[in-house]
Amino acid sequence: MSHKILVIDDDVPFCEMLKTFLSKKGYIVANAFNSVEAQQLIGKECYDIVLTDVRLPDSDGIELLKHIKATCISTQVILMTGYTEIKTAVNAMKLGAFDYVAKPINPDEILLTIKQALDKKNIVVHDVKDLSPDNNAKTKETVTNEDEYVKGNSKVSKQLNEYIELVAPTNMSVLIIGDSGTGKEHIAHSIHLKSKRKDKPYIAVDCGAIPKDLASSEFFGHIKGSFTGAVTDKVGHFEAANGGTIFLDEVGNLSYEVQVQLLRALQERKVKPVGSSTEIDVDIRVIAATNEDLPKAVREGEFREDLYHRLNEFGIVAPKLADRGEDILMFANYFLKKSNRELEKNVNKFSGEVERVFLTYEWPGNLREMKNIIKRSVLLTRGDVVEENVLPEEILNPRINTHSTDIVSAGQEEDLKLFSSRNEEQAIRTALEKVKFNKTKAAQVLGIDRKTLYNKMKLYNIEL
Repeated sequence: MSHKILVIDDDVPFCEMLKTFLSKKGYIVANAFNSVEAQQLIGKECYDIVLTDVRLPDSDGIELLKHIKATCISTQVILMTGYTEIKTAVNAMKLGAFDYVAKPINPDEILLTIKQALDKKNIVVHDVKDLSPDNNAKTKETVTNEDEYVKGNSKVSKQLNEYIELVAPTNMSVLIIGDSGTGKEHIAHSIHLKSKRKDKPYIAVDCGAIPKDLASSEFFGHIKGSFTGAVTDKVGHFEAANGGTIFLDEVGNLSYEVQVQLLRALQERKVKPVGSSTEIDVDIRVIAATNEDLPKAVREGEFREDLYHRLNEFGIVAPKLADRGEDILMFANYFLKKSNRELEKNVNKFSGEVERVFLTYEWPGNLREMKNIIKRSVLLTRGDVVEENVLPEEILNPRINTHSTDIVSAGQEEDLKLFSSRNEEQAIRTALEKVKFNKTKAAQVLGIDRKTLYNKMKLYNIEL
């Protein structure tokens, strides 16, 4: 299914150029050159993404943003700004904009931002068209957010949901601990959506993907000229999340030096952009997540104890899928419906044999693994029932792992440098599976740094 994008800018050549570029990437693109044209188009249908300039000849991006969110609540709005309009863009994010990109537009950046916006849009599900009496078809959208996701009836699921309900209305910092693929980010987002900050920004940050030398800039921002490469002012994650929630995923991967800076920001609720002498007050709630053993890291001096206690005001354990017994088939049917929607298929159910496999399999990759396996199976299914023959070999005949997944012997390590490009993708996938999709450990197994692993995963379109 091709996603629909509306590009709004009074610079006609630029608008047409961006339309051509995005069309070649598989998107269905429409153009509008002012606010009136844009509102007319939006009145006819809700686009997946709206890319709009902040300044328009007959209005501005802020007023248009308000109109879009009131008309099509699931539409993700990305602002295009000049260098002097960054603060306006940040204010717009507080009103519901997804993100902003600075002009001149970087092709890779705009594609990545669009992809991230589409991922976020998945929390909103489109209902069928509601035909009004005057025969004008209008698209009705229902925000399902956490209610669309399976909450589960098992004992561990009920306890998890109870904890979310209890802690959400407070301002307590929450530390979510669990294996990769257990849905830690979903838990964090659910807490935000049930909190008093639900109408404010929710900023998710993958701490493991931030290079050590850029961490201060990413978290706290910088001013133009503060270091080589700082060609514009940059708003950091903390300022962007002001008033709302910041989610620090894989927080255990932060370097010790960055931990010190993060602790200070959390204690004082102030941040200072790199190169600036002015401190900015921030009012944020922090939710962190990790699949690392942080108490062990504290004992070994790799993670600051004071930061650990600052983050762990309330701890939540994300249960493994294998421990959610009676919920397994509920999750499977949820992912079946989701896959049907995404792949435009109409597969009705799983065969009895497939259900038995699902209930007995250990699911080392948890919900993420189940989602990928079911999506692949739906794609391969030609009829309306998922049969055993479309399941991957690793789930039908799982290998017994007699070693701890936290320890990989030297004889088992696959150094990525020894593989040709033809085998490189398989090496990465094998390493990720071996360490239960822990990217830090996978990089160690492969003999590369984490940043290189991220780049390779992006190159081979490996999504976890």
